[in-house]
Amino acid sequence: MATPYLDVQNLTKSFGAEMLFKNISFSIAEGQRVGLIAKNGTGKSTLLSILTQKESYDEGKIIYHKDIKIGFLGQTPHFNPEDSVLDACFNHQGNEERVHRAKQILTQLKIKDMSQPMGQLSGGQQKRVALANVLLTDPDFLILDEPTNHLDLDMTEWIEGYLSRGNKTMLMVTHDRYLLDRTCNLILELDNRTIYTYRGNYAYYLEKRQERIENMQTEITKANNLYRKELDWMRRMPQARGHKARYREDAFYELEKIAKQRIEDRQIRLKSKSVYIGSKIFECKYVSKKFGEDKIILKDFYYNFARYEKMGVVGNNGTGKSTFIKMLLGLESIDEGSFDIGDTVKFGYFSQEGLKFDEQQKVIDVVTDVAEYIDMGGGKHLSASQFLQNFLFTPDQQHNYVYKLSGGEKRKLYLCTVLMKNPNFLVLDEPTNDLDIQTLQILEEYLADFPGCVIVVSHDRYFMDKVVDHLLVFKGNGNIKDFPGNYTQYREWNSLQSKESPQKNSPKTTNAQTEQDSSKRTQRTDLRRKMSYKEKREFEQLETEISAIEHEIKAIEEELCSGTLGIDELTEKSKRLPVLKDELDEKSMRWLELSEIGN
Repeated sequence: MATPYLDVQNLTKSFGAEMLFKNISFSIAEGQRVGLIAKNGTGKSTLLSILTQKESYDEGKIIYHKDIKIGFLGQTPHFNPEDSVLDACFNHQGNEERVHRAKQILTQLKIKDMSQPMGQLSGGQQKRVALANVLLTDPDFLILDEPTNHLDLDMTEWIEGYLSRGNKTMLMVTHDRYLLDRTCNLILELDNRTIYTYRGNYAYYLEKRQERIENMQTEITKANNLYRKELDWMRRMPQARGHKARYREDAFYELEKIAKQRIEDRQIRLKSKSVYIGSKIFECKYVSKKFGEDKIILKDFYYNFARYEKMGVVGNNGTGKSTFIKMLLGLESIDEGSFDIGDTVKFGYFSQEGLKFDEQQKVIDVVTDVAEYIDMGGGKHLSASQFLQNFLFTPDQQHNYVYKLSGGEKRKLYLCTVLMKNPNFLVLDEPTNDLDIQTLQILEEYLADFPGCVIVVSHDRYFMDKVVDHLLVFKGNGNIKDFPGNYTQYREWNSLQSKESPQKNSPKTTNAQTEQDSSKRTQRTDLRRKMSYKEKREFEQLETEISAIEHEIKAIEEELCSGTLGIDELTEKSKRLPVLKDELDEKSMRWLELSEIGN
């Protein structure tokens, strides 16, 4: 039986009159990878802060297994701005081996200058240093709050691979549904101040959650039917009741609680039919843009955007994705070329920076300042309040002050203000950061039905697969690929290219890119030549060794679960397993380091 790492018993937390959760209980055992799901503002981050002793609670018990080491990654890490990157990882301590390992992890997370002061790093870079910090401590139990925020796609896939390997134990809050699906074996859902446990991955959770909601709806319907009869009895009975009658009266109040429950599960799909956009959208005519002499964003870039197009813009951080859409919107100057935009185009822009709200305003007032009613087309109108309810703002929340909202709720409110203006061309820059999964699902449906044009910049792979029909892939140095398909299809195509000749199945390349692609291939060939003979041999040997270790780990894990081993064999293999996993991590890190040289 697996060792229990964490046991939470009857935990209660409130802020003033607002109850976040009441008497919740759950446990996490060694080897369990747990995803925590909840709507924005219902207490996910608060729960993690309580579990890591950064916040108090009202009642209950939190029991950790003795001697386990906990690693915690918060949403917003804090560092001494004068510390170098390496100092921030070790607090001025660390032997040569640990420093070497730190450099390996930081390099994988695209932090190259180890001596740079932390105060000069962006918020995203600081998050990556914090992630490296947590991984370096080699904890027994990882607690992660939105680990993929500010990570680009390559880094997200790297962390997914890291968390999937071996027998790690973790509790994670994330809106990245592929990460939940591929790494977690247990889902906890915080809903209506209580907690529900689903013993499977994200796909299993979706199926079982729907069953739970349907069963609950049936129970509420039955309770309502009985409630009407009992209410009639309560009204007819005199106030002076006998013992049996008082028992029935108590049962009535319990029944009333069930009957008056409300399941906040949106059944209506929000569709806008009022949008019209002409046949001419925009033409990007041989646009060039660079910062300084070295950082090229676009070079003679041509693109003619089609009507009803839903485009995803992907690429590593710093390749120019946000700059590209700011140039389209006229918020950033261009060096050469022009954007020719159609007369009917009306942009709706959701920026990374977000909207600056008046914190003393009420949520409903923020929205009614934009519009009292929203024309949904076909003679259908929604009030500002109804529109907010479709994005899971309850009537109580609508009359809350903005300063009381969580970060995710503020992002959701900002999104509502953009959509309510009825644009016919939505430009969304990282709309998924800090939004809960339920809101993401609503937004995905809205965009799938949206009768206008969409450009989305996002690192959320699941979201991109749901929303876009093709991609612009920013590879850096002005090199941009136009790929006809979604993100998963692009990754599959990309992996095939390493096995086939570059001429086969090549997607369309934008004008003026062919020469750059040839240059890029030459650069990559040069990089490969720089790998020494000894490094090449080591790289090949590592691939063989990693495969052998993975097979041995799998075989041992199967044997340990079989129940056929004797005490001596069980002890021996239990000791062997962590040694193998450490060896696998070390060799994988070295393989990744060499692969950077080879690519």
